[in-house]
This record gives sequence, structure tokens and C-alpha cells, in this order.
Amino acid sequence: MLISCYTKKVSPKKFHVLSFKYALDGLVAALKEEPNLKFHLLAGLIVILISLYLKLSTGDWIIIILVIGFVITVELTNTAIEKVVNEFVDNIHPGAKLAKDISAAAVLVASITAAVVGLIIFLPYFTI
Repeated sequence: MLISCYTKKVSPKKFHVLSFKYALDGLVAALKEEPNLKFHLLAGLIVILISLYLKLSTGDWIIIILVIGFVITVELTNTAIEKVVNEFVDNIHPGAKLAKDISAAAVLVASITAAVVGLIIFLPYFTI
């Protein structure tokens, strides 16, 4: 028997089902509470629609999907860090502020990286 994060003994099969459920619960909660995640998902959808229109190569598609996933993953991580810090730090603590600032910086770096990769991939499709 495996033990879930809620300390109930469950079978390995149920453990995997619960793990998937908890992940979906987290994604839904983040979508409800985090406007930046909605923005990044919308941006990703727009990029996918442009990619469909331009009929990107398989290699370009792989890169686009990986970059979108990277930005969403970093945004989810940032959201989790912010929630934990906000929950356990009542006053302004320099370490808490630094943790939140660094996790926000990670999203910024991921987003800039995605934009640069997007330009590298899309610009050749628009040259005359």
C-alpha cells in the first residue's frame, strides 16, 4: 500500500488516480485565482492558432509546444510559491519578499525566452 499526501493508505492504482485528480484540482484553482495564468494560456492559444495558420514544420511545432508548456509550468510554480509565502508569512519579511520576487523573475525570464523563440520561428514565415 502507498500513502497519499493526505496520509490515507491507498492502492497503487488509486494513488495514481488521486495524484492526477490533485493535479487537476491545482490547475483549476490556479485558473480561478491567477489572472497571469489566464493571460499566458490565452497567449499560448493565440500562438497555437497562428502556428496552425502558418502550417509550421514538425520541428517548429515541437519547440512551440515545449515553450508554451515551459511558461505555463513556471507560472504555476510562481503561483504555488506566492500562495505558500502569503499563507505562512503575516508581515513583510525580506526573505519572503525575495522568494516572491525571484519566482516572479523566473516567469519574466521564461516569457521573454518564449517571445524570442517565437520571433525566431515566426519571422521567416513573414519575410517577403
